Amino acid sequence: MFDCHMHSKFSTDSIMDADAACDAAVALGLDGIAFTDHLDFDYPDESFIIDFDEYFSHMTAVQKRFQDKLKVLTAVEVGIQPHVLAESLNVVESHPFDYVLASIHIIDRLDPYRGDYYSNKTKAEAYERYLQEILFMIRNFGSFDMVGHFEYIIRYAGYPDRTLRYAEHSDTFDAIMKELIGSERGFELNTGTYRNASSEIEYDIEVLKRYRSLGGEMICLSSDAHRTEHIALRFDHYAQMLREAGFRYTVHFESRKPVFDKL
Repeated sequence: MFDCHMHSKFSTDSIMDADAACDAAVALGLDGIAFTDHLDFDYPDESFIIDFDEYFSHMTAVQKRFQDKLKVLTAVEVGIQPHVLAESLNVVESHPFDYVLASIHIIDRLDPYRGDYYSNKTKAEAYERYLQEILFMIRNFGSFDMVGHFEYIIRYAGYPDRTLRYAEHSDTFDAIMKELIGSERGFELNTGTYRNASSEIEYDIEVLKRYRSLGGEMICLSSDAHRTEHIALRFDHYAQMLREAGFRYTVHFESRKPVFDKL
């Protein structure tokens, strides 16, 4: 099993040392991990820009140290806004990443993390706007492998029921899924949103069942860990959910090519 989304200290919001992350992954019995450190151009009030020459130099050394224990994948989580498509694409195509994860962190110049995004929006309006941004990203960003965290939008919402449900956004979910399937891409199930297993927030298995019924096969498990104790958290639970939804494999990427791993 691979954890396909975590952040080392190259991401300014992470305190996790790459070697410590690898040690933790080995102890958990993982086969591999991907360091998807942040690239977010024009992020409001913060900087998520990485010197990727330094990143690759460091990760190459980490790969050598763990080559007999763990597959360490070089990756990037690209945060997309409509006006940074070209800049982001240039970085992605200029470096030999194993894996490119494309995510939405900023909507209309607002980060849901700060809470202002939800002001004067119903839950349906806030979630639909976010999903529409994901759809725009899929249609307009030319080089990525998987879509990051549909679940990001629910993490910081203040609604009594925060769950993102397929039935409440079926048309947009269907459009997203058909675009991904048609371009041989997929999305992650990000367990970082569900670390506390709260009763007020759950993953709607109908999202997974619909994707599978449309022919979707490319799904990966991701912890979004920024510290070692969160690596692969609750993977057993969500691996079983994937099986129940009809999946028999997860996917990770090496040299931008999908590799399927039996669940």
